[in-house]
Amino acid sequence: MTLKQVLNCACDILVANNIDEAYLECELLLRHALSLSRVQLYLDLDRELSAKEEADFWQLIKRRLSGEPTAYIIGHREFYGLDFYVEPSVFIPRPESELLVEQALKLAQNRPVSSIADIGTGCGAIAISLALNLPQVKIYATDISASALKVAMVNYQKHRVADRIRLLQGDMLNPLPEPVDLIIANLPYVTEVELPQVSSAGFEPLEALGGGSDGLEKIHQLCHQLGDRLCPNGSLLLEIGQGQAGAVTTLLSHLFPSATIEVVPDLSGIDRVVSLTLTPRG
Repeated sequence: MTLKQVLNCACDILVANNIDEAYLECELLLRHALSLSRVQLYLDLDRELSAKEEADFWQLIKRRLSGEPTAYIIGHREFYGLDFYVEPSVFIPRPESELLVEQALKLAQNRPVSSIADIGTGCGAIAISLALNLPQVKIYATDISASALKVAMVNYQKHRVADRIRLLQGDMLNPLPEPVDLIIANLPYVTEVELPQVSSAGFEPLEALGGGSDGLEKIHQLCHQLGDRLCPNGSLLLEIGQGQAGAVTTLLSHLFPSATIEVVPDLSGIDRVVSLTLTPRG
């Protein structure tokens, strides 16, 4: 079979198994199997695969059909235009989380931000994206998982920001050595009922997905820790799941009655980020 034929055949199989973005996933897997760039692949579509090349590719397709995410199979994932190393010890960054980065950069344009904390940094995608766009800002990145921090360090070194991001192991805000101007958090927010429906459940670390019975367990914990971890006029950017905006804004309004609270929808119109800014003390 030619590259084009095997690509189309595999795509049909993934579509039949209800896998989203089937053609893109097949392309990524074929490029990985053959060690080709995207340009090389499309210049070589009429080339016949060797028996070994074809066998290697179908083995990757078999893994994908078992539910294993493509990002884990090929060992990397794109986020905010950057390439990140990932492995099963870390949550795979999602496109909707790019909204956190966009909102952070927008906030930094409108007022001084000298320090940021990325809570639950995982592979480091958010912290690195911010470090590359805000070179003068001091960034802390926390995670409870030592394995995740090792992955983050690989990515920090890859993107040459290791000297500008301080990795801290610990739960939530506990490791922060000082208050910061901005806290960004993409915490697990999938409910217990929804968890079995997540396609990558069983492959991604449970602690990076499950948010308890209502999906808000970790979010509640973080919100109650905020008081002495934010500077007097500091801000919080918090990613949430569908249908959680009301509960989260009610909680934050109770904890910080004078704060400014906004909800930002993603490109699908789903309320995705809750923004809180403390009112400076007079």
